[in-house]
Amino acid sequence: MAGHLADTARATRPAKRRLLAAAATVLGAVALTGCSSETTEQWKRLGLPEAASNRTEAVRSLWIGAWIAALIVGVAVWALILYVVVRYRKRDDKAPKQVRYNLPLEVLYTLAPFAIIGVLFFYTVEHGNEITKMSGASQHNINVVGQQWQWTFNYKDTVNGQQGVWETGTLEKPAQLWLPVNESVQFDLTSPDVIHSFWVPAFYFKLDVIPGRTNKFEVTPTKTGTFAGKCAELCGLYHSRMIFSVKVVTRAEYDQHLKELADRGQTGAAVGGQDATTIPGHGEQEGEK
Repeated sequence: MAGHLADTARATRPAKRRLLAAAATVLGAVALTGCSSETTEQWKRLGLPEAASNRTEAVRSLWIGAWIAALIVGVAVWALILYVVVRYRKRDDKAPKQVRYNLPLEVLYTLAPFAIIGVLFFYTVEHGNEITKMSGASQHNINVVGQQWQWTFNYKDTVNGQQGVWETGTLEKPAQLWLPVNESVQFDLTSPDVIHSFWVPAFYFKLDVIPGRTNKFEVTPTKTGTFAGKCAELCGLYHSRMIFSVKVVTRAEYDQHLKELADRGQTGAAVGGQDATTIPGHGEQEGEK
């Protein structure tokens, strides 16, 4: 009787395995088909947001390349670990053969990391230079002032015969940056208090905003819409509320918005005090010694 039960149990095991495999297949298919096209596209970008500037391709290429390199290294390491575990598993009570060194192997695992780091460093520098290059002939110039705990945007375009208009945000009403689509913009970043970081995830770019120093970058928005922006540097009590939005519009809408700012009397520039362009406590202009 006991033997019959054992035979029955053994016979049902393959059926259970097939059932579990079928269930896993069905669940996997449901999970994949349940993903929206937006989620599928984000998976293809490995978590990156949808691109909205001309500098995103270099970042995307570096990001995907780094993941591919990490995957290759990870697979190789795990394959070697599993090979050693299976190939040299304990078979009896005899002590395994002791080897003091293996020169070719030691040279390999010493040089291989340097080779990997060298390749990643090369592409990081190459793509970094492409991302941060300046044309010197941007179509627009905007001074971004980061202060605790909001943003001020000084548009240096000429509006109604006057040089520059500005807008700023508050904790209750965060600032909104307007940009014309497919036109290059140079950003000059300054701060009157502490270090902030200007970050627009959809542009794949961020840059520190440092008191006493003017950091610059250039970008061309390539897609209309409204995009999130934030401070990416811990800057004090209300750091989490130092957010803003970027509204990329047509040139006509951009010009109309600047005209509305001028009509409200927001002309000139709001820089947040002299420390936005000087070294606090020294009074020296940025770049002086």
